[in-house]
Amino acid sequence: MVNPTSAARRALPSVDRLLGLEAVAALIAEYGRPLVTESLRALLDERRAALAGATADLPPFEETEFIAECAAHLSSAMQPSLKPVFNLTGTVLHTNLGRAVMPKCAADAVIAAMTRPTNLEFDLGGGERGERDSHIERWLTRLTGAEAAVVVNNNAAAVYLALNTLAPKKEVLVSRGELVEIGGSFRIPDIMARAGVKLVEVGTTNRTHLKDYAAAISTRTAAIMKVHTSNYAIQGFTAAVPEAELAALAHEHGLPFIVDLGSGTLVNLEDYGLPHEPTPRETLAQGADLVTFSGDKLLGGPQAGLIAGGKDTIARIRKNPMKRALRVDKMTLAALEAVLRLYANPERLKEELPTLRWLTRPAADIEAQAGRVLPLVAAALAGRAEVEIARCSSQIGSGSLPVDTLPSAAIAIYGGKKSRNSFASRIAAAFRALPVPVIGRIKDGAYLMDLRCLDDEAEFVAQLGHLKFESAAGKTGSKA
Repeated sequence: MVNPTSAARRALPSVDRLLGLEAVAALIAEYGRPLVTESLRALLDERRAALAGATADLPPFEETEFIAECAAHLSSAMQPSLKPVFNLTGTVLHTNLGRAVMPKCAADAVIAAMTRPTNLEFDLGGGERGERDSHIERWLTRLTGAEAAVVVNNNAAAVYLALNTLAPKKEVLVSRGELVEIGGSFRIPDIMARAGVKLVEVGTTNRTHLKDYAAAISTRTAAIMKVHTSNYAIQGFTAAVPEAELAALAHEHGLPFIVDLGSGTLVNLEDYGLPHEPTPRETLAQGADLVTFSGDKLLGGPQAGLIAGGKDTIARIRKNPMKRALRVDKMTLAALEAVLRLYANPERLKEELPTLRWLTRPAADIEAQAGRVLPLVAAALAGRAEVEIARCSSQIGSGSLPVDTLPSAAIAIYGGKKSRNSFASRIAAAFRALPVPVIGRIKDGAYLMDLRCLDDEAEFVAQLGHLKFESAAGKTGSKA
C-alpha cells in the first residue's frame, strides 16, 4: 500500500523545474533569480515539513496556487521595513516614531544631495579641500551667537566628544540631580566613563549649591558641566545654581563650563505660547564655553548632535580623531541646513516647521477635525464599538518639557466592560494593520487616537475602508 504522505512528498516539484516555468520567469524578471530561488526553496521546505506531520489524506499539489503563494511571499519580503505611519499617540516628538518630522524643504535638499555630486568637502571659492561642517556652521553661529560650531551624529556623541576633548583622564563636576538617563538606557555617567573622564558628583539629588562645586574643585578638575534635565523634573524643596554663577566659578579657576541642553531650541518658545525652554544663545550669553543639543527634537530637524562655543574650543574638538568617527553624512547636513534656514524668518517658522506647527495647534482646531473624522471611524467599525470624541492632553516628548502638556482631542474607541483591555489591544492591532499604520495609545481600556499631529486627514479617512476588526463575537467590522 502506498503511503499517501510519501506520495505527496514525491509529487512536490524540484526548484529547478519550477524555475523553468513561464509564470516563475515573470517573478524572476521582477524580483531577480536569487530571491525567487530562495523563496521557492523556503516554501517547498514548508510543504515537506507539513507533510511529515500529516495524519490524513492531503490535497494534491497545485502548481498555480503554489506560484501565487510564492508571488505573495516575494511581495511581502520586498516591502520596506521602515515605513510611514500616522502618529496619533499624542506625543509630538515620539522617539519610537522618528522624533521630528522635517519640512518639505529638508526632504528636497536631501534628494538633491543624494542624487548629484555635491561640494561636501570642497571649497568652491578656493578650489581645494573644504570642511563639511562649514555648510551649517554659519547658520549655527548666527542663530546661537557662538563663535564656531560642529555637528556629530547625536547629542550623546556631542557630549562624549566635548568631554573626551577637554577633560581626558581628569575630573568633571556634575550635580547629582542632573545625572539623567536618556532613551535606550544611556546614562550620563556611562557616557562620561566612555569619554575617559571621571565623574565627580556634587550636591544632592534635589539641592545643589555653588559651595558644593567650589568644595569639589581640585588640581584634577578639568571642567564643570551642567546637564539640563529635559526629560524629568524635580519639584518641591529644590535648589540649583544659575548658569552665570557656575560660569564665573569655572572661569575663576581656569576651567571650561560645558552645558548639555539635551533637546535644545533655537527660538524663545514663549513667543509661540509654549513654556520656556533654555536656548543655546541664552546659555552662551550666561558664560558657557560650550553648549550641546539635539537636532531632531525641538529644533525640528534630522538626528544630529550640535556643539557650539568658542572658536579655540571648537578647533580642539575638530582635531579629535573621534570627530571623524562621529561625523554626519551629506544627507543629514543637507536636511539640517534647510531647517536652519527656516529660522531666518521667525514669523513663518510656525507654518513651515511641522514640530512647531503641531505644538502650537489650537485645541479648537483639533476638536473640529475630530468632529469630521468621528462619523467615518464609527461607520468603518459598523457599530461593533462605541466611538466618541474625548478631550485629552498631548505631550511634547523625547526629553522636552516633561511636565508640560497641551490640550487636545482624540477619537476614543470603547468595547465591552468585561474585556476592555483585550478589546483595546485588538482594535489597536487593527489600526496598525492599515496600509499606512495608525499608532494610537491605550488608556483605561479605551483606544485613543489623538489628532494633534494628523496633517493628512484625507489619507487617513480614505484608508478606513480597509479596517478589519473582529468583535468579541467574532464578527468582522470592515467596509472593504
